[in-house]
Amino acid sequence: MTSITLRIPVDVVESMKTIAPQRGFSGYQALLKSYLSEGLRRDEQQFASASHARLVEALKRHGVSPALIEQAEREAADA
Repeated sequence: MTSITLRIPVDVVESMKTIAPQRGFSGYQALLKSYLSEGLRRDEQQFASASHARLVEALKRHGVSPALIEQAEREAADA
């Protein structure tokens, strides 16, 4: 873990303090970490999917057959 300083509007902190116990968190800082983590994971998934699609299109442009690409995708998913 590392410590950071982050300026957040007072009304946002107050809202998080209200929401935190309703979501099962002990305090707003844990809720904030959860929000950051959820957003980051969602973005990672989105960008990984876009990168994967670009790779598949590039392979097709280079003459790799769609069947071979699908087979490789299945093998990678099973690994």
